[in-house]
Amino acid sequence: MLNAVFHTSVAHLRDLPEDSLAEVAFAGRSNAGKSSAINTICNHNRLAFVSKLPGRTQLLNFFTVAPDRFLVDLPGYGYARAPKSQQQAWQELIGGYLAVRRQLAGLVVIMDIRHPLTDLDGMLLDWFKPLGRPVHVLLSKSDKLPRGQQTETLRRVRKMLSDQGIEASAQLFSSLKKEGVEEAEGLIRRWLDLAKKNPAQGE
Repeated sequence: MLNAVFHTSVAHLRDLPEDSLAEVAFAGRSNAGKSSAINTICNHNRLAFVSKLPGRTQLLNFFTVAPDRFLVDLPGYGYARAPKSQQQAWQELIGGYLAVRRQLAGLVVIMDIRHPLTDLDGMLLDWFKPLGRPVHVLLSKSDKLPRGQQTETLRRVRKMLSDQGIEASAQLFSSLKKEGVEEAEGLIRRWLDLAKKNPAQGE
């Protein structure tokens, strides 16, 4: 598992950490299970805040996983009950970060497997595509569907991404069942250039 500790929260782009070498950002709709996915991948119960009320993440939250390497929890998008002014501020913060952050090694997009590739997901992916950076889709809450439907949904999502010209990998993921964790962690380690240590050496 990745070992992560909270580093800082950022409300303005001018306050982004200056000592960063590489970052992996997590994005997703407010109820897609983003915080749970981060916690599961990092084997931590409350690293990222999990709330029954969507939209609680309003800042860019940085978590250190190795010297000068970070995971970044982005504000969830699509929470209709947030004030329009707040939604616009979140969008500007997310969009500004994704557009200008040269240390960004890749973007993980979390989607509820029962509602994948919503219009807002599509808008984010289309906007991010010209930046030429890797994207990985986690189909979260996969335990909510029977195995056959999981496989079919994964196949359909991969085809839709390909048809739209979006170069993105995708996988099944369940925080509850701890499924797909090793695959996701391995990808993040490669993006951050972190070798997987031998268990005998410790993490």
